[in-house]
Amino acid sequence: MVGGVTVIGVEVTPEPSRPVLAAVPELKPARRLVVLGDSTAVGLGDPLPRRGGWRGVGPLVAAALGVADDGYLNPSFTGARMRCVLTEQVPAAVAHRADVALLVAGMNDTLRPDFDAARIAADLTEVIHRLRATGTTVVPVRFHDHSKVFRLPPSLKRALSARVAELNAAIDDVVAREGVPCLDLDRLPGAYELASWSVDRLHPSELGHRMLAAGFTGLLAGAGFAVPEPVSLTCSGGVEPSAAGHAGWLVLKGIPWLWRRGREFLPYAAVIMWNSFRAR
Repeated sequence: MVGGVTVIGVEVTPEPSRPVLAAVPELKPARRLVVLGDSTAVGLGDPLPRRGGWRGVGPLVAAALGVADDGYLNPSFTGARMRCVLTEQVPAAVAHRADVALLVAGMNDTLRPDFDAARIAADLTEVIHRLRATGTTVVPVRFHDHSKVFRLPPSLKRALSARVAELNAAIDDVVAREGVPCLDLDRLPGAYELASWSVDRLHPSELGHRMLAAGFTGLLAGAGFAVPEPVSLTCSGGVEPSAAGHAGWLVLKGIPWLWRRGREFLPYAAVIMWNSFRAR
């Protein structure tokens, strides 16, 4: 007999061999989340109804990961620089013993006269080391060219773009050396569309925060974390600022902020202008 065997008078054809499938690694849950950084980390640009404060990227990521209220921590604050994150926010994050830390910081550094890319890199490295020691996966961002969103005179645009390039180079070096995931805002789909930005063009709108959250959770899924409820890009639960609100923000917050930061940034911009003039 060919192609089979006979067992008690019955011919049995053996089943073809099946390939052995590799075991699929089980996704790990993120039960504790901390958000570190500046005003974007705070959630500015995504207001809650009835003057309930800001929502932003943090709560959106927490909801996607299934993090309970007592597992979520956000010690970020407006104006924070990378050194602020290290000295004022990381201690709380270490005590929280988070599974995941999202970090949005560095843009405020680019607008200050004492900008130092090497120091930012050193501070970011220390942030990662301290959090990694408690088992936390840190996900920083590298930044988009904000001069493409916020309209500036050509000389100021060149100056800001040069600063952001220095900042990103420093972040890239740390990310490569430490082997951590990093969200590249320059490559985030829709990053340069106006709908992604609030009226001030400095902070993400609700849609922009949702895009950030989707980007973060995509990286976390790639790092082995479970994402039970993927982030929706359909806006809901927030507040669409009114025209009066736009004008009020511009008068009470926007212009004073631009005045303060502009005075600090202008000396550096003047150098860029002078070098451009000499190059001609």
